[in-house]
Amino acid sequence: MSVRLVAAATPEQEMLLDTSARFIAETCPLSTVRELAEVGDRPGAAYFETAAARDTGLYSEGFMSEGQNLLSFHGRVAVVVGAGAGLGATLARRFSSAGASVALVARSTASLDASGEAARAAGGEVLTVAADIASPPDAERMAMAVMDRFGRIDVLVNAAFPNTAKRAVVDMDAPELEEWRRAVEIGGFGTLLTCRYVAPHMVERGAGSIVNVTSMSSRIGLAGRSEYSAGKAQAHKIAQSLAAELGPHGVRVNCVAPGHIWSARLEGYYRSLAMQRGVEYEVVLAGYASEMALRRPVTEDEVANAVLFLASDLASGITGAVLDVNAGHLFTP
Repeated sequence: MSVRLVAAATPEQEMLLDTSARFIAETCPLSTVRELAEVGDRPGAAYFETAAARDTGLYSEGFMSEGQNLLSFHGRVAVVVGAGAGLGATLARRFSSAGASVALVARSTASLDASGEAARAAGGEVLTVAADIASPPDAERMAMAVMDRFGRIDVLVNAAFPNTAKRAVVDMDAPELEEWRRAVEIGGFGTLLTCRYVAPHMVERGAGSIVNVTSMSSRIGLAGRSEYSAGKAQAHKIAQSLAAELGPHGVRVNCVAPGHIWSARLEGYYRSLAMQRGVEYEVVLAGYASEMALRRPVTEDEVANAVLFLASDLASGITGAVLDVNAGHLFTP
């Protein structure tokens, strides 16, 4: 894969667009790269050329598998909540490929079918559980289903959060306020419930690891995304409180706080912004990349690396911590 930048307006823009072009070329599906190649030689646009070979090695399965040797979960059971799609599905696949038996939890049975099959193909034994984690009976039923199947729970990852639209609080109507409440309920109360019903099984064994996937947004308020910031902040503080409560019983509780994660959804968001602003998509991508020290968003596998690390014995002395995975988009003390 070769990447060529043409007709950048300034040297600084050329550097940013070139970084964005290389990131897309290395991480996007080939079909997307080919689509972008049709942009052509236009001012301020990144132009992509596809070659016969596309393997960059940076995020290849071979690269990831080498790291997984250090993060073995053979003989252990991991529960991934919010595993129907996106990061949650990637986490389930990664735990499976690292040797764990994996329970995938989501509301939608249809989404669990696809993500469960991918996790199963990665090598581990898989259980799928359709449940509304914000419902105490469902959360308790989920935990019991995992115990009935596997007899133990070593890892719990809370990654569930519903997709919501961006809107200002003062503009919300009654249905939108209800959607706000529901989103925060899943992100906060749902996380509390899964911990409530899974943690006792860890305490009984004197060992376990809980990782809540929060967000850069849990540290800062974002205009139009108050429900996301609030829900993720709750998951953050729940983790710290539980770390103090469960530490004496050998159970560790930590958070991973991602920033922008490269995905079809993020790409769609950038494209919608480009349309609103009347600029090329690559210009929006370059603008966001310029705010990140690494000049690119992180990938789902990079976030998964952090989650697996905190869940593993390599992090045996770490609890109550928040690990930022945001490509240097936000530095925190």
